[in-house]
This record gives sequence, structure tokens and C-alpha cells, in this order.
Amino acid sequence: MTAPLDLPAARSRLLELIKELAIVRGKVILSSGAEADYYIDLRRITLHHEASRLVGQVMLALLDDAGITGIAAAGGLTMGADPVGTALMHAAADQDRAIDAFVVRKAQKSYGMGRQVEGPQVRGRRVVALEDTSTTGGSAMTAVEALRRAGAEVAAVAVIVDRDTGSKERIEAEAGVPYLFAFSKTDLGL
Repeated sequence: MTAPLDLPAARSRLLELIKELAIVRGKVILSSGAEADYYIDLRRITLHHEASRLVGQVMLALLDDAGITGIAAAGGLTMGADPVGTALMHAAADQDRAIDAFVVRKAQKSYGMGRQVEGPQVRGRRVVALEDTSTTGGSAMTAVEALRRAGAEVAAVAVIVDRDTGSKERIEAEAGVPYLFAFSKTDLGL
């Protein structure tokens, strides 16, 4: 196992990989329905052998630097948040910290245990809702609402890349929690 990079080196390398692998130029329709002239495909990062580890390290430091403490679990709406939560869980384990990951379904299951939040129990636990990138904040809001219904205390929403299209303002106003991001679209040169 190789040692984690120091934080400035990890941030720098992750930013380099995002610019190299995740930015796709051309007209696209975002999940929000909005049209953009570029797409940030962060699954090319969160599922990448080198970048995933950096994602966990950078996101954990983001929470620590913001003073978001006592986190027991992290995750968000499936699919974009799944590898982010797993990366953060592993980065925490590298520091001998116990942070579980969870997955939030788009809707509550109508079978089995009927859960919308899967993984270790979140009831009564302090959690962070994650996302890879956010345009309108809709996915993060769905996760926050599901987590609160499941009895979790949501401490913050954290994303890898903020597109600067209103997510921060919406999350902070509607969910009443801090919205944190590791990189802005300006950082990406967009």
C-alpha cells in the first residue's frame, strides 16, 4: 500500500485528473434538464483507480477544515454519491476513524425492509450528504430529506465540484445546512 499524498499534493493531483479525464466539451442536457456546453463526468474520477483515493482524502479534509465533526456516516443519492461515500469511508479508515458509508435510493423500496437509506443504520447518527457534482441541488435535497425521515442528523452537504448554478444557495436555504465543495468550476477553468 502506498502512503497517501500530503493534502496540497492530493488536491493538486485530483484537480489535474478531473481536468484531464472528467471534463467533456459539447452540448449536453444535465439531469436537471438544463443545457450546458460542457459536462463534468465525475464517475470517470470516483471510479478511477488513482483518483478515488484522492477523492476520499480531499473530501475528508474538506469536512475537517470546515469543522464538520462527529460524522458517523456519509453518502447520498445513488449513483453519483455512492463511490464518493465509499472513498471517504476508506480515507477515514486510513486515519483510524470510523465513518460508515450509506446509499440513498431515489424512492423508498416497496418490498423487503422498505428502506430508502441502505447500509448501516443512520437513525440517531450525525451524517453528511455527498454528491459528485451538483447543478440544482435536487439530488442532494432528495438525500437530505430521506436521511431526515430515517432519523439522521444531517450536518452538511459536500460535493466534489460545484457548478456555481445555485446549489449552494438552495441547499443552505432549504436544508439549513452548510454546503461545501472541494472545487469550483473556476478551479476547473470553466
